[in-house]
Amino acid sequence: MSLVEFLQQLINGLSLGSVYALIALGYTMVYGIIGLINFAHCDVYMVGAYIGYFVATDLHLPFVPTLLVAMLGTAIAGVLIERIAYKPLRRSTNISLLITAIGVSLLLENGFNWLFGGNPRTYPHDILQQSNVELGPVHSDTLHLIILGTSLLLMILLQVVIYRTKIGKAMRATSTDKDAAELMGINVDTTISATFAIGSALAGAAGVLVAILYSSIDPYMGIQPGIKAFTAAVFGGIGLIPGAFVGGIILGVIETFVTAWYSQLSGAIGFIVLIIILIIKPSGLLGKKVSEKV
Repeated sequence: MSLVEFLQQLINGLSLGSVYALIALGYTMVYGIIGLINFAHCDVYMVGAYIGYFVATDLHLPFVPTLLVAMLGTAIAGVLIERIAYKPLRRSTNISLLITAIGVSLLLENGFNWLFGGNPRTYPHDILQQSNVELGPVHSDTLHLIILGTSLLLMILLQVVIYRTKIGKAMRATSTDKDAAELMGINVDTTISATFAIGSALAGAAGVLVAILYSSIDPYMGIQPGIKAFTAAVFGGIGLIPGAFVGGIILGVIETFVTAWYSQLSGAIGFIVLIIILIIKPSGLLGKKVSEKV
């Protein structure tokens, strides 16, 4: 592989990895706050793609308004899922929450299949005009660059929210010690709902970006990206926002290069890397080993 081909694949890998990172952030934020692996999160990603599709086709809105409406819609969906499905079971066992999350995931998939049918729908091609871009000797297209730029912008805004706003401080306090945060006057219920809203909005944005990239959506489109994003979250260190970002980027780059060389391994490489990193460092790349006293 020449240097030019390497750089072109690197851009594609960064673009794909940034999408994985957006989805992984939702997994890791929710886990960091309440210790729940929200397997319905991958289907919130699918919901965002469908909202964007109907906004773009029925209202004929351009890219940015479509993205914002999809993020708003999935944020509301995330809050509703948390309030209806998870909040009543907050003090239940982890296995009860896990089974509920799987049930919500199946409900969303089959519900959308019943409402809109299982046939793939094609995203409008004019929502983003695609053209070739020359970056020195490297040839890319505006679509990959816009996806990468949008994802990076959203992740920077998330960092601002987490470290520069009142709700972000409440999230960090709740993540550290939920009971102590409540004693300090933090509304834990509101904080958890805000966490679901922000994570779901990022997943909705990823759904729109991927739908534009591949021009096709269906009710089961979230399964494979959701699993890979969960892999990225564990890879980077589940519960850590920087870990989700790093894990998503690395996984996207690795998958892109492996697909270019050995396409047969493209679906399995993420899990192979995950197994290796869990054997070497079970807490993930950025995670720290925590000792529990008995």
